[in-house]
Amino acid sequence: MNVSALQPHVNAADIPLRDLAANPNLTEQEKIGEAGRQFEAVMLRQILSEAQKPTFKSKYTDDSTTTSIYRDMTVTQLADSMSRAGGLGLAQTLNTQLTKQLTGQ
Repeated sequence: MNVSALQPHVNAADIPLRDLAANPNLTEQEKIGEAGRQFEAVMLRQILSEAQKPTFKSKYTDDSTTTSIYRDMTVTQLADSMSRAGGLGLAQTLNTQLTKQLTGQ
């Protein structure tokens, strides 16, 4: 009987970073890959948040709470999409380094 077939497959992207290491349904390589991707997404959020701040205040600048929430949601989705696409490459570099540490090379 194949015991691994009885365990449900878990998508690493659906697990919060704080719960990733303790999840028994993921392989070490899946954990490393998702940790790298989520780290890259955090870095991208910070970069994109700073890039969206207006340089000069004007009467056309909307600093309402609604705009702030919308801007934050946009930045979060854009950063997650960019990290999943792998365009920046930071996650891949981090994954390579963590894999080397895991295997002891």
